[in-house]
Amino acid sequence: MIGFLKNTVSRFAKDESGVITVDFVIVMSAMALILGGSVEMGYMNVRHGMLERGLDMAVRDIRLSTGTVPDYDDLRASICERASIIGNCQENLRLEMKVVDPRDFDPIPAGADCQNAVQVPRPLRSFQSGADNEMMLIRACLMFEPLFPTTGLAAHLPADGDGYIPMVATSAFVQEPR
Repeated sequence: MIGFLKNTVSRFAKDESGVITVDFVIVMSAMALILGGSVEMGYMNVRHGMLERGLDMAVRDIRLSTGTVPDYDDLRASICERASIIGNCQENLRLEMKVVDPRDFDPIPAGADCQNAVQVPRPLRSFQSGADNEMMLIRACLMFEPLFPTTGLAAHLPADGDGYIPMVATSAFVQEPR
């Protein structure tokens, strides 16, 4: 019995058919992880770039406008309209705006006020409209769902309980006199 088992094992060990399949599976799974991480990072960079662009264009409109400063909902709609690639932008974008004194700088609190569409709405932390010649800080926090939440880059980013990841853009501006 032991001799039969030895012969079977030695024949199996000497047989080289199908060896390339093992190499292929190892290499292709590594390549798939790299490809998935690259796609995730690229899409995240595009989203962040569009959020920055939308925020900068909305801030430019506020800074140069001759009318009144838009309210929270109008400003959020303006940012989301310009950041067209971001899905569910209206539901997942929160803004904070604050008047700051450049001589006695008091920044926006460190943790961004983020909220995803699934969570129960809560009041804004701060949204102050400034007057002429006042320096303003504005921060936009967008919560997004990653394409591949359990692999690669998204697995190492801080997510909330619903799997959304925060993306923050900040800008500063001085309101022109009207």
